[in-house]
Amino acid sequence: MIGVSAPVRVRDLLRRVTDGPVPVVHRGPDAVYLAVRDDDGREGCVGVLGAHAVPVPCGLRSGIPALDVGTAAVRGGTLHLDDEPVAVRRLVDTRVPARSPLPRSGLRPAPGLPPAVTPGAVAGLVGRGEGLTPLGDDVLCGWLALHRSAAAPTPEVDAAVRAHLHRTTLLSAELLRCALRGEVVPQFAALVTALGTPAEPAAAAALAAVGHTSGAAMLHGAALALSALHTEGVAA
Repeated sequence: MIGVSAPVRVRDLLRRVTDGPVPVVHRGPDAVYLAVRDDDGREGCVGVLGAHAVPVPCGLRSGIPALDVGTAAVRGGTLHLDDEPVAVRRLVDTRVPARSPLPRSGLRPAPGLPPAVTPGAVAGLVGRGEGLTPLGDDVLCGWLALHRSAAAPTPEVDAAVRAHLHRTTLLSAELLRCALRGEVVPQFAALVTALGTPAEPAAAAALAAVGHTSGAAMLHGAALALSALHTEGVAA
């Protein structure tokens, strides 16, 4: 049996997945990502994460040093990897901390990255870049999640993101849906908590170190959001 920690939403999603084989859309020693459909036919992506993987908010976190997975299936609401059941032993909170109003911060947008997030810019951001989580998607994730932290609605951008999810990878589309719900990686949550405090620079550096470009792009998206929210008077 493989013991994991899971976000509540991911645990509940697996309980609604129809029994049967589950396609593996990406496999590696650090993480395996699966395409799942719940009993209403809605498609999603769930990761099984090893000890060295980025703890994405759609993932089941394990302490396994290196994953070696061939097949996956769901039986009775329980995920099985190569016939080994995956047991949720602990729940984790992936919600972005609430910070409303947001404090003043030293975060600044990075040169050379997208200069703004607007409803009209979304089409050019979703799927922009390479890899499982393209850079443009990560920028959007940071921007969306910080607005959720500030309890600042963004209905037009949200609608544009949902309308273009088909343009990116299955995993990245799932992470965008997570950001729309305010679900984030722990490094992003730590940054939000640290905003406006002496711990902010270290938290920003820790987020920037996530992945190849993902953390830096999320940090840029957060900086764009902070700038927009201060301009709109939503932040302190």
